[in-house]
Amino acid sequence: PMDLVEEKKDPGAEKKHEHLNSWVAFSIALLAAFMGICSIKDGNVVQNMQQSQAQWIDNWTYYQAKNIREDIYKTTADEMRLQASTLTTPAAITPFSKRADFYQKLADKEKSEKDGVKSDATKALDSYNGYNFHDDQFDLSGASLSLAITLFAVTALTRKRWLYFVALFPAIFGIVMGLSGLFAWKIHPDFLINPLTFLR
Repeated sequence: PMDLVEEKKDPGAEKKHEHLNSWVAFSIALLAAFMGICSIKDGNVVQNMQQSQAQWIDNWTYYQAKNIREDIYKTTADEMRLQASTLTTPAAITPFSKRADFYQKLADKEKSEKDGVKSDATKALDSYNGYNFHDDQFDLSGASLSLAITLFAVTALTRKRWLYFVALFPAIFGIVMGLSGLFAWKIHPDFLINPLTFLR
């Protein structure tokens, strides 16, 4: 019978592996907690985006309706003036002139009101773009932190210390982007955000 040869374990190496696994576990727990916080905040941001988008659509639709009414009133006023111009007696002209003035006032009212509605629509769109800016930051943070957690998990399996330091790069970047979303920092790497936007 062949003798079974037991591999001698290096106590120093095992201690290093345990130490590495402890750091991996701590890092994953920290990133997972941070991702949870960012996820909650991102959920609020998405809700605000949806609300702003709904306001923009409503205001823009209302603006278009007022624009159509203004055109109708202006056209009607012009028709009344045109009909009045074909008449010769003041008694015949007066009713058309009064109606023309009436529709012109309605047209002017629609014009003044639609300018305010357009302003509200513009504000809603600006608000949406502002929320979308931070949503992009959270999206990029989540992608980076997910990559980091995956690399940390592979580090624990392979026991490659150098892989732990590689995982720190996406981890740090993800934390920075998450903090940017939480504290409204103006950090927005377009060269990374634009491809993600294209894939949505």
